[in-house]
Amino acid sequence: MSEAFEPHLRVAMWSGPRNLSTAMMRSFGSRKDTVCVDEPFYAAYLDITGHDHPMRDEILARHETDPLRIIDEMLVAAPAAPIFYQKQMTHHMVEGIPRHWVTNVRNVFLIRHPARVLASYAKKMKTVSLDALGFAQQLELFNLVHKTTGEIPIVIDSDDILRDPRTALYSLCTQLDIVFDEAMLSWAPGGRAEDGAWAPHWYDAVFKSTGFGKAPKEIPDLPTGYEKILDEALEIYHALSGFRIQALPEKD
Repeated sequence: MSEAFEPHLRVAMWSGPRNLSTAMMRSFGSRKDTVCVDEPFYAAYLDITGHDHPMRDEILARHETDPLRIIDEMLVAAPAAPIFYQKQMTHHMVEGIPRHWVTNVRNVFLIRHPARVLASYAKKMKTVSLDALGFAQQLELFNLVHKTTGEIPIVIDSDDILRDPRTALYSLCTQLDIVFDEAMLSWAPGGRAEDGAWAPHWYDAVFKSTGFGKAPKEIPDLPTGYEKILDEALEIYHALSGFRIQALPEKD
């Protein structure tokens, strides 16, 4: 990397798990003017909660667990690029991890229909809960940013991205006041230096990918037992979906 300097834009992309978040990190990471950080609060989240996630020991050994040091990195550290992209997980913002800092970065909320999230998450984890999916925390963070700044944060739907990546990313870049980069539409397969220790468990599909993939299929049917989680998550999803950015035409 070149010599570090103060980035002019720090983007915190907030989502729950299984929400196109890693593909979005790949997309922004393909820009020459951007550096990325992958779920910086994951180790702190595991340390505070004691949750037994896959690769827990490796995550705690490799990543920072002190929330204040992590926040300092999100706000003060000077990456070697004008744009500092932070892949942030909403469910990591548990009690013990301050949230005040979020109003000092540019926040984007990446949403996905909860039936799609549940179907994907259940393939990776034995137990599923609304808390683990991060929907309620996403709404809380959205409301915090809205109340504190007086502005409606950017919301983008993963289905809109998959249906038309170019238009969706152009629209997002316009909202962020940055130039759309064609490089955001594709990437080389495999891992990246910024990938967290958890990548071997969670990123198998992304490792094989070279772009966003196919347009979304019909909303999947879920097995019995997920009805309550789905209903609660749907209420939050629909509330946030009302604010999602609309497609903007590209300028000549």
